[in-house]
Amino acid sequence: MSGMVNTQPDVAQAIASVYRADWGRIVAILIRLMGDFDIAEEAAQEAFAAAVNQWQTNGIPALPRAWIIRTARYKAIDRLRRRTRLTEKLEWYAASGLIPSSEEPTYDSDEIPDDRLRLIFTCCHPALAIEAQVALTLRMLGGLETDEIARAFLVPTATMAQRLVRAKRKIRDAGIPYKVPDVTALASRIDAVLTVIYLIFNEGYAATKGETMVRANLCTEAIRLGQLVRQLMAPTPPSEATALVALMLLHDSRRDARLDEAGDLILLEDQDRSRWNHQQIAEALPLVEEALRGGTGTFALQAAIAALHCQAARAEETDWAQIVQLYDVLERLQPSPIVSLNRAVAIAMADRPQAALGLIDGLATELDNYHLFHASRADLLRRVGAFKEATQSYRRALELVTNESERRFLERKLRDVQP
Repeated sequence: MSGMVNTQPDVAQAIASVYRADWGRIVAILIRLMGDFDIAEEAAQEAFAAAVNQWQTNGIPALPRAWIIRTARYKAIDRLRRRTRLTEKLEWYAASGLIPSSEEPTYDSDEIPDDRLRLIFTCCHPALAIEAQVALTLRMLGGLETDEIARAFLVPTATMAQRLVRAKRKIRDAGIPYKVPDVTALASRIDAVLTVIYLIFNEGYAATKGETMVRANLCTEAIRLGQLVRQLMAPTPPSEATALVALMLLHDSRRDARLDEAGDLILLEDQDRSRWNHQQIAEALPLVEEALRGGTGTFALQAAIAALHCQAARAEETDWAQIVQLYDVLERLQPSPIVSLNRAVAIAMADRPQAALGLIDGLATELDNYHLFHASRADLLRRVGAFKEATQSYRRALELVTNESERRFLERKLRDVQP
């Protein structure tokens, strides 16, 4: 029983801990060693299944991650050997640009190569559809099961399974290389990675469909992925990666105060700020400063805005004037009707609602099918006492909203302005 821990802690807990912490790292190294996404994933799953029985019998190994990788590698080699047609193997390797390694890796605790950065860039390759990038990142790096990802995005499990199959086939057929991009392409590719991570976070923070507004597991996973990118690109991670982590931490810090006991939305100005996660805010604020020292990218500006909200002890103490200034810069850097809408709302809070209504009305053509445009317009009309027009805007927002928690919130607001 050499190399095994003599004590017998909860095996299921130990396996779950390794899975949660190291699934992405294990799969990443297996892809490099074996040259096959499917075989790497299946072999990793088999190794974890084998651990259930063997660790129960023999004790938990001193180096659990190394045990899983070694076991998975043997299972992967066995799977490759069972591929009967040599031409099939050669066609795969030629198409993918991946060659299975004959090296017998050694496994010291902290010396296992970390191939997750290669895996991140491969999962988020621009040749893949954005939906495929999100699904593949959550499955291969996050270790979420296919049915978990399907539930998170409210699609059938079979649909999500096909999405993953097509994504892995595309990597093979398009010859997408399993590597970190060279320095000339790194900036644009890291932007794509961060965009995927933020899409995952946003779907958790403000779910587009379904009964609940917040899907905490997606928020947590996105934050973990963002922190992983920073860690893997140390000692000088891109400032926008730092900014994204800060932004997600700040938004997520308000999670417990955003919904009431019935699961209905509570606006920022009405939230109980004692329920915010102030430890998370304290973790994020230095990251905002660090990111801004690296330049004023879009995530850095959004993080700075979120920081100003989180630093206000009461809603009326929010520094709306500075928030407007930050939106001015953001609008110049990334002109979009959504940014312009948020800027207009900030102007309404800094000055008066009437000052922003003209700006918002100027966005009507571009944002007519966006429910938050009509909800924001209705709120400003309510604030100036134009209840009839506010009623019309709330009704239009209700025609467009697809999340039930938001729908209940808007219905309540509509009742407030009706005679």
